[in-house]
Amino acid sequence: MPVQQGTVGPIPEGQDPEEYDRLRRRVLWSMPYGLYVVGSRAGERLNLMTLNWATQLSFDPKLVGIGVERQSATHELIEEGRVFSLCLVDREDRAIVRKFTKPVEVDVEARQANGFGFHHGRSGAPILDQAVAYVDCEVRQQVGLGNHTFFIGEVVDSGFQKAEDTPILRMEDTRMNYGG
Repeated sequence: MPVQQGTVGPIPEGQDPEEYDRLRRRVLWSMPYGLYVVGSRAGERLNLMTLNWATQLSFDPKLVGIGVERQSATHELIEEGRVFSLCLVDREDRAIVRKFTKPVEVDVEARQANGFGFHHGRSGAPILDQAVAYVDCEVRQQVGLGNHTFFIGEVVDSGFQKAEDTPILRMEDTRMNYGG
């Protein structure tokens, strides 16, 4: 199929660029995604942020990858501190992800971010206390991809904080979407 270049990337010949871009976004939005809270830290600065681009990459060593927008505070902290935590959220706690869409207010002494308790993981990254489970990672590699960076972290610790069969939050459990 012949392809023309447009401002929104390659466009099949004969397609209207704006219509095609809307179509691509709808297709990408229908891909299944989880919703997580990612913790980041550099020195004494830390943040917790809602994230949906995460995946396991390798069994040996255990590697996890996350896509983080370059303009975010979390990106700066992960790039500098070289650690992150990925917290799996209980489906019943779906409202919590809206609390972490902007940089958070942190009370280090009380160990709270936007009023939610956290503790420090083995790497030093913050882990949300009410997460179902978490993986704590040290960055091994990063790849710049468009307006995001793909951080690849080796799991240095993990655990369940609620029952293993607790249903995990997914993007489709909310009215949120990101990407496309």
